Amino acid sequence: MLDIRMPIGLMFLILGGLLAVYGLTTEPSLYRISLGYNLNLLWGGAMALFGLGMLGWMRLRPQADHAESREQSQAIPVEALATLHL
Repeated sequence: MLDIRMPIGLMFLILGGLLAVYGLTTEPSLYRISLGYNLNLLWGGAMALFGLGMLGWMRLRPQADHAESREQSQAIPVEALATLHL
């Protein structure tokens, strides 16, 4: 099963990287209207960091196998079967 954190992390990493590169390569006069802040660079960096965070989270805590945990939760313990008086 596909872990949703991987495509989200890759999308934010790629788009954030592109936005940050655009912010680095544009003229500073473009940012007069935003009080001199290079918002493309700032938000591109923030998006790239978020993407890296999602990928890191996926790497540190892999997705649990839901089929295995479902089988374990549906299994009746042997002690419970022994107490049944059919």
